[in-house]
Amino acid sequence: MKKKMVTALLAVSMLAGLSAVNVMAADDDTITVGFSQVGAESDWRTANTESMKSTFSEDNGYELIFDDAQQKQENQLTAIRNFIQQEVDYIVLAPVTETGWDTVLQEAKDAGIPVIIVDRMVDVSDDSLYTAWVGSNFKLEGQKAMAWLDAYLEAKGRGDEEINLVDIQGTIGASAQIGRTEGLEEAAKENGWNIVDQQTGEFTQAKGQEVMESMLKKHDNINVVYCENDNEAFGAIDAIEAAGKKVGPDGDILVMSFDTTNAGLTDTLSGKIICNTECNPLHGPRVQEIIEKLEAGEDVDKIAYVDEEMFAFDDTVKTVTVGDKDFDVTAISQEIIDGRAY
Repeated sequence: MKKKMVTALLAVSMLAGLSAVNVMAADDDTITVGFSQVGAESDWRTANTESMKSTFSEDNGYELIFDDAQQKQENQLTAIRNFIQQEVDYIVLAPVTETGWDTVLQEAKDAGIPVIIVDRMVDVSDDSLYTAWVGSNFKLEGQKAMAWLDAYLEAKGRGDEEINLVDIQGTIGASAQIGRTEGLEEAAKENGWNIVDQQTGEFTQAKGQEVMESMLKKHDNINVVYCENDNEAFGAIDAIEAAGKKVGPDGDILVMSFDTTNAGLTDTLSGKIICNTECNPLHGPRVQEIIEKLEAGEDVDKIAYVDEEMFAFDDTVKTVTVGDKDFDVTAISQEIIDGRAY
């Protein structure tokens, strides 16, 4: 009897050992990705995070280690070093600002871990410190928006009118802020528009409202508010309406925005946002494509810009031209909003 029990125990132990081996083998096939996200400051960021989480799921053969930096670069530096210690297969970074990454990315490179940058760009002394970047051409976004404004004003008979703009900027030093601000400033200089105020709204609704309230107290001649994302636009609209002014094509102030979130396009449909230039947040599948190519030993593009659209309250402007390229402008509808992924 004792011999039978011993034999049974040995069999169970062997099966358990085999199961452990099988689990380890399965784990060996799993690709581990460490993702350092800026934070959750906007609807766009939420959609970006969800895209990454749904793409790098267990069902897709990944383990995602997610870190929310809460808008602090020092948190991202810590997260990346933790990823290195955990020996992840890939590091994905959505940087708070462009500068200050050389040392930690060198540490990742020394550890043999490819780094993929998403959304905002990094400004490093050696481009080999990261493998690839996926995101938007932020300056082109600004240029397209300003080309739309120029064409819109001309179509409305306001081409020779003095135009006073205020700029609610994004987080200072972020790629989106740098590019969109440059697009505005160059167009204002070229067209003779006055930028009467610029302050950062930090890409948040609360700060956007606070900044707009301050601007309205200082300036009574604002024609256009250039918000560098949708959440800032929501705050700006609240401040403008609370001050007794009207936004929209028949109002006192035109509000322009970027991102084209569902809520942003809903405000575009009502005319509260007159023009909204897309910044596509769905980077997960694009990053996955890069990782799959790297896993297969294939080369990847160093820089990959995503295709993006423009939406306006109406069809006053159907196309805009930047450089030698034309871009369509779509008059927004509820059907378009309902069919979008974010």
